[in-house]
Amino acid sequence: MKQKLKITILYDNTAWDQNLIPDWGFSCLVESDDQKILFDTGAKTDILAGNMKKLGIDPFEIDAVFISHDHWDHTGGLPAILEKNQVRVYVPESFAGDGDIPGIIRIREPQEISENLYSTGDLKQIEQSLVIRLENDEVTVVAGCSHPGVGEIVRAASGFGKVTTLVGGLHGFQDFELIDDLKRICPTHCTQYISEIAARYPENYIAGGAGKVIVL
Repeated sequence: MKQKLKITILYDNTAWDQNLIPDWGFSCLVESDDQKILFDTGAKTDILAGNMKKLGIDPFEIDAVFISHDHWDHTGGLPAILEKNQVRVYVPESFAGDGDIPGIIRIREPQEISENLYSTGDLKQIEQSLVIRLENDEVTVVAGCSHPGVGEIVRAASGFGKVTTLVGGLHGFQDFELIDDLKRICPTHCTQYISEIAARYPENYIAGGAGKVIVL
């Protein structure tokens, strides 16, 4: 049976849905089979909460939170989420502080966190990315800012299958040959060369922005 994957961008520098508020930061909801994983939490609690409400996403339905790295624009909304729903929170080992997170789980090495969901591990002690395995051993990667480098992330994710889709912040990434074989690329948030990626991969490029929904 084919596993369904739905990624809804909740927080981004731009808004795909003009009813939502754009802001510097990133968050998305990853829905895989019966699992709902909140990937990062943006910068501001009110914007995250407001965008989620407008999209009809209930914080109580979230099964776990996955934090890519310990930067304010990815963790700002976490306290508000945990006030409503004290779920497990997967953080990289390099995440600073955990006094207010009762369900924290620190991750160092690549590992499975739930069925068909994996962490790349805390790459370069900077950041982890989320890996979702679909049918035919194809995998989708969700990245926060790609601080360890897109090449490093793709190599780590390849341990779980063939990387075919990459969603998230890519910062100053421009080694485009590393993503030549991808079927889909959705650069968001901090990506500096979005227009170049869109021009180079017109058939594979997916525009991001708060409210964008990607279904695989």
